[in-house]
This record gives sequence, structure tokens and C-alpha cells, in this order.
Amino acid sequence: MSWTELLVAVLSLTTLEVVLGIDNLVLLALITQPLPKEKREKAQRIGLLAALGTRLLLLAVVSLLMRLNEPLFSLPGWLFREEGEHGFSGKQLILLVGGLFLVYKGVREIHEKLEGPEGQHGSGGPNKAVPSFAWVIVQIALIDILFSLDSVVTAVGMVQSFPAIVAAMLITVAVLFFFSRPVSRAVENHPTLQMLALSFVILIGAVLIMEGFGKHVEKGFIYFAMGFSVVVEALNLISKSRKSRPVELRPPQLPGLVADEPEALPGEPVRYPAP
Repeated sequence: MSWTELLVAVLSLTTLEVVLGIDNLVLLALITQPLPKEKREKAQRIGLLAALGTRLLLLAVVSLLMRLNEPLFSLPGWLFREEGEHGFSGKQLILLVGGLFLVYKGVREIHEKLEGPEGQHGSGGPNKAVPSFAWVIVQIALIDILFSLDSVVTAVGMVQSFPAIVAAMLITVAVLFFFSRPVSRAVENHPTLQMLALSFVILIGAVLIMEGFGKHVEKGFIYFAMGFSVVVEALNLISKSRKSRPVELRPPQLPGLVADEPEALPGEPVRYPAP
């Protein structure tokens, strides 16, 4: 592979990895949100570094990763309206478990924001339980394994050069590091963005469950829907930030019409001279 081909491969793969990493970044912001601010940023940095480590580790055992596509067991096809038997591979099982975890996580977080945690009246009470730092890191690790699997499979399918894949992953993590704080701040300051992000979590979980059952879902449609929703929500936030102002009328500048008080403040009635 020439240097030009290597550069094109790195840029193409980096772009794809950044797009695939955006949902990971949103999940990272949601999971770390209950933590205190000083621990939140630390957990996000650990999460991104763990994501890089997980990707490199999976890349090192790529041969084992490819064997995950071989069926481990089968179920009768009539359960899925198919002929014969429906096999489940290791990769499909990981996607199924990960998808169920994301759906549970999204539904539980939405329930807490609307109804408050169980046994409390409202989600913003002073007695709201704060998850431990260790439990947050465990959740981040599970998310990293899930998204790293999809990321590495995509990378290996696109580029056959190991150095190009490693370079793309390093650049991707650096880009996500740069955007992690703005994304976290936006999710923290705007409750509607939190609901939108949690809806994305449920959507991604549902897609992973479908892929776990062997039903391919075109990612382009998913990312287009997510991007369109973000644009609409951004327009809503912009419109809410602008306060309505009363219309200010200026004195008419017509010949023969002179205001009695030319230095009057805007909005005062204009008096016309007697004929």
C-alpha cells in the first residue's frame, strides 16, 4: 500500500469511526451525568481511553473476532418465520445482550426523569441516589466492549492495513476527547437534549437487537434520522433562547410632518403640528 493509499484509508476510516463514535460519546455523557463535576470529567477520560484500549485489544485478536460469526447454536426456524434452523453466533449474542442493556438503560433513565427514582417524589430531590464511581466505570466498560466490537469489525472490513486502522483509532479518540466536554455540557444544561439522547439510546438498542436476530439495518437511515432530530432540537433551543421584544416604531420621516419632541424616546406617540 502506497503512502497516498494509506493516507486516504486513514482519513476515510477516521471519518467513519468518528461518526460511529458520536453515539458512544452521547452515552458517555449520559452515564457520567449523575457524578459530581470533578469525577464526571475523570470518568469520561477513563471511558475514552478504555474505548481505545478495547479497540486495540479486539484488533489484536481479530482472527478470533472473525470466528464469532460462526453459529454456536440454532433454534427452530418457525420461531422466526424461516425455513430450517436459525443459528446464533457469538457476535449476535453480544449484540443481543448489548441491545437489551441499552433499551433497559434508556427506559429506566426516562422513567426516573419523568417520575423520579422509586420511593421518591420527583427526580430532582436532594435525596436522589448518586451511583458510585466504580459502577459508572463498569457501565462504561460494557458500552465500550459493545461499540468497540462493531467499530473493529467495520474497520477490518474497510481497510486491511493494521497501521492504518491503529492510526485512525488514535485520531478518532483524540477527536472524541476534544468534543467530550461540549457534548457533556450541552446534555447537562438542556433537559430536552437529555430526553433526545435517551431516545437515541433506545433506538440504538432496538437496532442492535434486530441485528442480533440476523436482521440487517441500514445504518445510513438511522444516522440520518438522528441527525435530523438533532437539527430540529437545535432550532427549538435557538427559538427559546430569543426573548420576544415589542416592536419599536420610529417617527415618520415625511415632509411637513414634524414631531413635537424630536428627542422623544422610541415608542412615544408622534404629535403632528396643527394646520
